[in-house]
Amino acid sequence: MTVNQSPDLLDADCASRQNSAMNENLSPADNGSGFLVTEAEAGQKLLQLLERRLHLAPSLLHRWIRTGQIRCNAARCKPFERIAAGDFIRIPPFAWKMVQQSTFERQPSLPPLPPEAGRHEQLVAYLKPAGLPTHPGSAHTDSLAARLRQYAGASPFVPVPAHRLDKDTQGLILVATSHSALRSLQAQIRAGQLLKEYLCWVKGFWPWQRTLLLRHRLSKSWEAGYEKVRVFGLADREGGAAVGKLAETLVAPLKVGQNASLLLVRILTGRTHQIRAQMAHLGHPLVGDAKYGSEPVRGPLCLCAFRLTLPDGYVFATLPDWPEPFAVHEIPSQSLTSTQNTEICCE
Repeated sequence: MTVNQSPDLLDADCASRQNSAMNENLSPADNGSGFLVTEAEAGQKLLQLLERRLHLAPSLLHRWIRTGQIRCNAARCKPFERIAAGDFIRIPPFAWKMVQQSTFERQPSLPPLPPEAGRHEQLVAYLKPAGLPTHPGSAHTDSLAARLRQYAGASPFVPVPAHRLDKDTQGLILVATSHSALRSLQAQIRAGQLLKEYLCWVKGFWPWQRTLLLRHRLSKSWEAGYEKVRVFGLADREGGAAVGKLAETLVAPLKVGQNASLLLVRILTGRTHQIRAQMAHLGHPLVGDAKYGSEPVRGPLCLCAFRLTLPDGYVFATLPDWPEPFAVHEIPSQSLTSTQNTEICCE
C-alpha cells in the first residue's frame, strides 16, 4: 500500500518553524485583543478551545474567564459553553506574551508522524506502529497525540486521535481534523457503528470452526507493578455485584495449524487488552504476547487493527508487517458484520 504524508495537514519543516507559525496564527486581532473561532474549532467548549489554542494552564484560563478578562463576542461567558464559528474571543493583552513564552508540549525532538493509510472527509487514518502509545502518559512523553500537536504547525485545531489503540498493537487509528468530525465519529463509536476488525495469530490449534462470540467481563488489576486485565465469566460475582465491564468479541478462523492459528477478530466493545486477555483466557494467547502468554517471547506481538469501516461504508485497510512465518499477504475478503449464527462462549 502506498502511503503519503499530507501536505495540507503536515509540513516537513514545520517543527523548526512551530513557534513562529503559532505566534503568527495567534496574532491578536482588534489591536491585540483576541481571535476569531474557525469552522474547524466550532462546537468546542470555551475552556477546551483556549487550552488547545493558547497551551496555558486550565486553572489560569478558568480564572480569566470567571473574572471577565476573557469574553465571547464582548459578553461575559462561561468555561463550558460551546462556541460557534465566527465568535470573537477576547483575550487579555498580557496573555499573548505568556503564550509566546510557553513551552507547553513543544518537543522538537519527537520522531515524525507515522505514515498515512488514507483520508475521508475530515478523517485521516494513520498506521500506528507497535510500541507507540496513542496518548501521552506519566511514563512516556512520545505518543501519536503528542506528534500530531508538534507537527500541526499553525493549524487552529490540532488534529487528535478519535479513538484509542493499545500501545503494543499496530494498525489503523483514525484522527479527526476538526472538532465536529471528532464529536461525530466518537458518537458513532459509542453507538457501535464503526466496524473495527483485527488480525491476530494465537498459539495452538484453534478448535472452533464457526464464528465465535466471546462474552466476558474484564477487570483491571496490578501485578508486579504492571497493569493487567483479568477475565471473568458473566455469572461471576464479587460482593454480590458483577465483576468488571462487559467485553464482546467476534472471532473467526482464517488459517488453523497445530502450533499457531490466524484469526479474524472484531471487537464490539473497546476494553483495554480485550483481545489479548480473552484469547489467553481461552488457552490461546497471542503470538508474541509477553504479558498474557506463559512462554518466552521472540518477535513482535501479532495483533493488528487492519480494517476500519465507517458508517457510510468507506473502508480503510492495511496489512501487518509481521515477519515470516506469520506474514499476511492478502487482506481477507471475509468480514464480521453480523453476530447472527455464532457460537457463544461466556465462561
